[in-house]
Amino acid sequence: MVREKVRVSTRTLQWKCVESRADSKRLYYGRFILSPLMKGQADTIGIAMRRALLGEIEGTCITRAKFEKIPHEYSTIVGIQESVHEILMNLKEIVLRSNLYGTRNASICVKGPGCVTAQDIILPTSVEIVDNTQYIANLTEPIHLCIGLQIERNRGYHIKTPKNFQDGSYPIDAVFMPVRNANHSIHSYGNGNEKQEILFLEIWTNGSLTPKEALHEASRNLIDLFIPFLHAEEENLHLENNQYKVTLPFFTFHDRLAKLRKTKKEIALKSIFIDQFELPPRTYNCLKRYNIHTLFDLLNKSQEDLMKMEYFRIEDVKQILDSLEIEKAFHNPFTEE
Repeated sequence: MVREKVRVSTRTLQWKCVESRADSKRLYYGRFILSPLMKGQADTIGIAMRRALLGEIEGTCITRAKFEKIPHEYSTIVGIQESVHEILMNLKEIVLRSNLYGTRNASICVKGPGCVTAQDIILPTSVEIVDNTQYIANLTEPIHLCIGLQIERNRGYHIKTPKNFQDGSYPIDAVFMPVRNANHSIHSYGNGNEKQEILFLEIWTNGSLTPKEALHEASRNLIDLFIPFLHAEEENLHLENNQYKVTLPFFTFHDRLAKLRKTKKEIALKSIFIDQFELPPRTYNCLKRYNIHTLFDLLNKSQEDLMKMEYFRIEDVKQILDSLEIEKAFHNPFTEE
């Protein structure tokens, strides 16, 4: 059993795992409680947690498969029991676990006769299979089957569209959600104004993470979504047509870079790597993925450039400013002569 406490006002909220089991490699179940809550709070938390569990947690899926010399998705291949479409559907069900960002390539290359399962997939080092026994196809003759695969980590649903068919490869509908289902229920006790509530959370996952891990990740994602409200500065709010609007800080250094001569100042900028700063892993990986390796690379980007990057969010701008202490960096090694 897991038990943790959080102080809220004069009350001590306590949560614990009251039931945990693995029904199979691809079905985990967990039941958690949080109490004591004031009337109405259990429903507020329960609804938010359920939506975060189902929609905000990232998962890993096979999103594309490429066959050699196959005219269309509904073709059949001599010596293979399944059609191409059936193989694609089986690949869609493969459960993967990873911490990768972006896409990676994988492959299947086997010779029949025999049964092709998930264990025949050749994966990159950052990805692992949850259940090696998952069925893909049955080869009835001594033929070679080679399939190129694309693996991606994301969240929610991605539905294939006709324009995604290219180079003989076929997109696969991706269900990135590692949480299969989540329910919440409420138990009330006490009388009158003293009535309190207990929140019960039930979580089912596909085995790529445990219900407890899903609960922690959903909680962190909810906190990330609300952080901008906590850090909104009063001077960034202005009244227009009786409505408050938020002016976001603009992250650009083009004017300052224009003043830097292409001498040892620019060389110094290029010699400071983002690895030297304590950036959050997700922010660091986003920058690396878009070939931003040095402080010079970073300062050449505007806020608009950064916000076009996949997985990059507006609060990451503030994290970069805080973590890199950009003003300090400019005034120390690059002060005007």
